[in-house]
Amino acid sequence: MAKEFDVCVIGSGPGGYVAAIRASQLGFKTAIVEKRHLGGVCLNIGCIPTKALLRSAEVLESIQHADDYGISVKDVSADFDGIVKRSRGVANKMSKGVQFLMKANKIEVFMGTGVFKSKTELAVNDENGKESESIKAKNFIIATGARPRQLPGLEIDGEMIIDSEKAMTMEKQPKKMVIVGAGAIGVEFAYFYNTIGTEVTIVELQKTLVPVEDNDVGRELGKIYKKKGINILTESTVEKVEKKGKGVSVTVKTKKGEEKIEADVVLSAVGVTGNVEGLGLEEIGVKVERGAIQVDRSTYSTGVDGIYAIGDIIGAPWLAHKASHEAVVLAEQLAGMSPKPINYSNIPGCTYCEPQVASVGLTEAAAKEEGYDVKVGKFPLSASGKATALGHEEGFVKVVFDAKYGEWLGCHMIGFGVTEMIAEAVVARDLETTGHEIISAVHPHPTLSEAVMEAVAEAYNEGVHLGTPVKK
Repeated sequence: MAKEFDVCVIGSGPGGYVAAIRASQLGFKTAIVEKRHLGGVCLNIGCIPTKALLRSAEVLESIQHADDYGISVKDVSADFDGIVKRSRGVANKMSKGVQFLMKANKIEVFMGTGVFKSKTELAVNDENGKESESIKAKNFIIATGARPRQLPGLEIDGEMIIDSEKAMTMEKQPKKMVIVGAGAIGVEFAYFYNTIGTEVTIVELQKTLVPVEDNDVGRELGKIYKKKGINILTESTVEKVEKKGKGVSVTVKTKKGEEKIEADVVLSAVGVTGNVEGLGLEEIGVKVERGAIQVDRSTYSTGVDGIYAIGDIIGAPWLAHKASHEAVVLAEQLAGMSPKPINYSNIPGCTYCEPQVASVGLTEAAAKEEGYDVKVGKFPLSASGKATALGHEEGFVKVVFDAKYGEWLGCHMIGFGVTEMIAEAVVARDLETTGHEIISAVHPHPTLSEAVMEAVAEAYNEGVHLGTPVKK
C-alpha cells in the first residue's frame, strides 16, 4: 500500500534536501527519495570534498613559500592518501549533517531510485530494480541533479579516462595528467594536482581558461597557471586517446599543429548533463530537451499538474546555491506565499582554484554586445596593502557600469579569497546600488574588500591609489 505525503522530493542534493526542509517547515508532510547518499553530489562527491582537497593544496603551497614570510621549513611533501582521507572525512561529516536535518524536520527518507508509476504515484526501487516502496503525493519535486557529460572518443572508463568523482578519490597520485576542459572543475583540479606534484596539461577549445568569465580574468589565470608550471593548450581539441599499457597517449590538435602527450590519466571536465533517465518522465508527459527538464522558470512547473523540477536537472547555471534558492522559492509558492522571483542575471559564480575566481552579471564584452555604453574600472591587488601583506598580490577586481544610468552591470574578480568578496556586488546589484553609493560606503582598511570600492572609483575616475591622472 502506498504511503501518502503532501510533498515528495526526488533527489537530496542542495536543491532536494533544502526543498524538503522548507516544505516541512511550512507544514507539509514531506518525503525525500535518494538513490545513493544524502546530500547528493555537492556534499559527497562535488563542492565540499573538492574544497577540502584544494585547501590541502593551499596549505602545502603556503608552506613551500614559507621563506617568503621569514619562516624556515624543511622536508615538506604531500601525503596523497592523507589528503584524500581528510577530504572524504569532511564529506562524510556533511552528509551526516543532512541525515540529522531530515530527522529534525520529520522528513521521511526513502533510499532507492524513484520511478513514476503515474502523475500521482512514485515507485521506490532497490538496486536490483525491484519496487520496495510506493509513494503517493500531491506534489512531486524532481531534483535529481546532473552528472559529467561524455564526449565521443572520450568515454569515461574510471581508470585511464576519469571524471571528477574519480579525480577526488584516486588510490594513487598520477605523475602526469591531461585535463580536457578549462571550466571550474578543470581549473580546480589542475591547481590541486599541479600543487602536489603532478605534471598537468589543460586542453581547452576556447581562447582562454574559464571561458564563461570575463576575458581579462581568463587571460590572467592563464598567465598565473603558466608560471605555476601548468601546460596550457587553448584553442585546442583532443582528437584521440589511446590506451598504452598503464597510461594513455593523447593526440591534441592545437593552433600550431598536432601534438601528442603521454599521461597516466585523462580527466574529462567538459560539462554536465541532467539525470533525466529512468524516472518515467515520458510516461507522465514531462518534457525533456538536451538533458534538461523543461519548466516555467518562475513557478518551476513542468506543465504536468503537481510535478515540479529544480536545480541542475533544469539546466544552467549548474550551481548549488542556485538550486537551493529555487528550492525555497518553490516550497513557499506551494504554501501559497509570494516569494520574490529569482533574478537569474544576478547569480554569482565562484571557482575555487588559486587564485580564486568570482563573478556576477555581464562581462565587459557581453555588456557592449547588448548595446551598453560602459564605464569600466579595474583595481590590481598588487596595489592593495592587505593583499601585499598576505603575500597574494596576483589578480584584480574589475567592475562594469552602464554609463547612462549608473547600473552596476557586472563584477569580475580574480585573486586570493575573492569568492568571499563577490556577495557585496550581488547584494548591491539586487538593491540597484549606484557606483557612487559604493564609493561613499566606508570600506574597512586594510581589507581585500577595499579593492571593490577602489575598482568602482576607477570606473568613475575617482581612484586615488593607482596614480591615474584625472580626466577633465
